[in-house]
Formats: sequence, structure tokens, C-alpha cells
Amino acid sequence: MTDSNSLSRSLASYVVSTRYEAIPQHTRDMAKRCLLDGLGVSLAATGLASVCRPFVEYAVEQGGHSQSTVFATGVRVPAAMAAFANGALAHALDFEDAHDKSLLHPNAPTIPAALAVCEAFGPVEGKELIAAVVLGCDIACRLSLALRVPLDEYGWYPPPMIAAFGATAAVGRLLKLNEQQLIDAFSLTLGQATCSAELKFSPHSDIRAVRDAFPAQIAVTSALLARKGVRGFDRPFEGRAGFFAMYARGAYAPEVLTQALGERFEIDEISFKPYPSCRGTHVYIEAAAQLVRDHRIELSDIVSVDLVGSRLNLMLAEPVAQKQRPATAIDAKFSLPFTVATALRRGTVTLDDFTDRALSDSSVLDLASRVHYTADPARASSGPDVLRGSVELELRGGPRVQLEIDVPSGSPGRPACDAALIDKFRDCCRRARSEPNASTVDRWIERISTLESIADAGELSRSL
Repeated sequence: MTDSNSLSRSLASYVVSTRYEAIPQHTRDMAKRCLLDGLGVSLAATGLASVCRPFVEYAVEQGGHSQSTVFATGVRVPAAMAAFANGALAHALDFEDAHDKSLLHPNAPTIPAALAVCEAFGPVEGKELIAAVVLGCDIACRLSLALRVPLDEYGWYPPPMIAAFGATAAVGRLLKLNEQQLIDAFSLTLGQATCSAELKFSPHSDIRAVRDAFPAQIAVTSALLARKGVRGFDRPFEGRAGFFAMYARGAYAPEVLTQALGERFEIDEISFKPYPSCRGTHVYIEAAAQLVRDHRIELSDIVSVDLVGSRLNLMLAEPVAQKQRPATAIDAKFSLPFTVATALRRGTVTLDDFTDRALSDSSVLDLASRVHYTADPARASSGPDVLRGSVELELRGGPRVQLEIDVPSGSPGRPACDAALIDKFRDCCRRARSEPNASTVDRWIERISTLESIADAGELSRSL
């Protein structure tokens, strides 16, 4: 017997019944910005992230129905395998959008999963793709915001685990699942979506980079099985052995899941990254570069670099030896010493700063050895404190200069303009495995900007 008043059912009903017309125009526009940004970053990864190649090869080797395109290859594979291959690209450069309040990348698995389904099971109107991205992002962020304990305290790595449910919501919407079928799909996702926090402590691991391959594939698989009639659980989220009981020991705020549901959309709070590194590094990158510019500092005069911030960001500074000399690009992107040293040396941080050659740059590594991080016990490990930080430079001869930044660039409080996002998209496209010509890039930008008028959203992924 099902519970008509369950939280799981309320969320499923919301995803299934929300009309495109009920979504505010600025929220629809934000979904299109997320699609533009996510696709650009994924295309750049086809050329820059060799770690994704095994995922692409594996997807192609499996054969099967030619349903959905693997980005930048021209090859079509079954939808779940295309989501798998393209999902690996989504976070590989750590340059995709982020939801700062929930510490998630909610759209990383959702966009590749949604596009794969649009192409395989269409035609799907562009309006429906927009709605699916909005609703999927909302589900993922609400699940994370409802938590009252950090999941990593219990050994989990939450971003791909939680985002899997948002991706499932989006795919379920596109496949026109009914309320019960979507609950079943959430249940099937619960049985598959997991990720160990051990990836934070293994410097040579590739999993942190390609993690979103798995939730993207899971979302498509779960929704398709539910559509075929596989039954799940009545309460996959709030049940006595549901998501919150399993992963958070029951520590969650149920009201967060439904408060202003359909009135407030968390995608409106998305941030777009100016730097291709962990969001927790951004205020330090910006502050370090600004101090050098404002005070015309010679790098040889820097004796030490002292960073202060939240306890959560200790993961970006420890183990010290690993973070001062990161072995892989993804580890460097999660390193405060390396990213801050790069900002001091180059004035910014770009995709070019994570090549093998850049990782061995002696001038950057020398600066990184002088970077030290201190967790301020007065700062919380959640909320705005996580993304606030200060940089203090001790200079030869004794003077110190210091700068604190409270809100990182690209956030809703300091938003990226459309022109900046288009420039980022063009730059990412130039780095694709097969560089598209300028007219093709212009067509992609135009197609996404007018997505609501397109009858078949699958055309977008077929053209990539």
C-alpha cells in the first residue's frame, strides 16, 4: 500500500505535473545558460581529459542500438551508454556550474543523461528539455540542502550520489513517467548511486574526475526500467531505510524538500565558474591575483602565503605534501597551494594551467611550497562561510598585505554575464577533440539560446 502523503510522492508529483508555462522566464533562461556552459565544458574535456577516453571506448565497444551521440566522435550508442561516456566528460575539467549553497554540481550528470534521452526517445520539444533541467536541478539541490549532517563524516562523497536523483528526475520527466513510475525510478537509483570519500585521499585516483559517468548512466537505466514496470519502494527518500536513513542516519529537515516547491527554483542560485578548479579555491585565486596586481608585488619577495577559511576546505590543503605537488590535473584542481601559486604566478587560472607541463612548473611549485592553510574554528563548515576566504602575503623585509573575499565571482551575488559565458563556451569549443569551425559554434549558441522554439531537442546532441 502506498503512502499518498509521502515526501517521495510529493517530489515525484512535482516533477511529473509542473508545466513548462509555470516556470518563470528567468528560470528557463538559467536552464539554457546551464546547458551552454555544461556542453562547452564537456566538449573541452574531449580534447583535454585523457582520463575520459576509456569511458568513451567502453561505451563504443558495447555496441547495441545507435540511439544517442557520444560527444565529438560522431558515434551513436545506446542511450545509457552515451550518458555514461558523456557523463565522464562533465566534471573532468572541474569547470562546470555549481550550486554553492548545497555544495553540488547538480547539472553535471543531468545534462548528458537528458540529452541522450532526447535523442534516443524523441522527438522531445526544447521546452521539455528546459523544464527537465530546471526540475532535476531543483530535486538534487533540495535533497542536499535538507541534510543536517555532512555525508563525508560517514565516509561518503555526496556530489555524484545526490546529483543522481536530480538526473533521474530529469530523465523521468522526459520519458513521461507517471508519479508511481518516477518513485520506482528513484528507488532504482537508490540501489545504485554511491561514491566513497576515499577518492579525496588517493592522489592518483581518476574517479574524482569521471565520477558523473555513473549517475548519468544510472539515471537513464533507472527511468527505463521503471517505464518497463519494475517496482521500487514506496518511500525511497524518507523511508526507514531510505536515502536519508542510509546516508545521513536520519539527520535531515523534511520541510526543506517541499517548502515553496514550484515557486522557488534552486537553479536560479547556480554559479558559473571563472576558473577550472574546485569552487572552494576561487576566492583564494581571486584574492591572490588581486594582491599581486594592486601592490605590484615581485614574486621573489613573497616569503609566505597564509590562507584562512572554513574547516571544510582543509581537504584542499591536506595532506600538505600531496597538495603542494599534485600528481594529476584533478588533484591540482583540488589543491589550494597549487591554484593559489598559479594565480600569483600568472594572474589567473585557466585550462592551460593543468597540463603535465604546468604541473611540473618549478616556479609554481616553489610558490606552492610557501602556501599554508589555517581553518578558522569560528567559520562554519556549511553555508556562506565555506566559500569565504582570506589571503595574506608576508613579504621580504617584514610587510604583510591581506585581502578577504566573501562572495566568489560567478555566484548569484556576483553573476557572470551572458557575454562572458559565450566567450567561455567558444574557448572550450576550441579545445575539443575535433575543433569545430566558427559557424558551427555560432549555430550551437543560437540553438541553445532559442531552445524553447525547437521541436526536436535531440538535434542538439546529434550535432555535437
